Amino acid sequence: MIDHNSTQSSGRAAEELARLHLQQHGLKLLAQNWSCRRGELDLVMLDADTVVFVEVRYRRHSAWGGAAESVDARKRDKLTRAAMHFLQEQSRWAKHPCRFDVIAITAEGSSTPRLNWIQNAFDT
Repeated sequence: MIDHNSTQSSGRAAEELARLHLQQHGLKLLAQNWSCRRGELDLVMLDADTVVFVEVRYRRHSAWGGAAESVDARKRDKLTRAAMHFLQEQSRWAKHPCRFDVIAITAEGSSTPRLNWIQNAFDT
């Protein structure tokens, strides 16, 4: 369940929900809340041999746009730079294929959050 009283706690709960969902689909966790001077990566997962950089976005309601729409060009650029830094620092993953996924979680009108997993989100 996601706590709506605190942005930080709801963000952590959303990341946990996303991580569990991805693990149920066979992905393995490499890093969580990995940060560097270029930014933060919510989840770094391994899907077979592909390194997956996952941005988790949670919105309680869509009055100012949905969770998926909040990953704009500026955010994509920041995530790409952080991912490159991750691959430089964690060189054992540098030769693996990579992709960027977004997990968009909304709780509008429901006590059960709705999760939308967008694979290859930056290729659209």
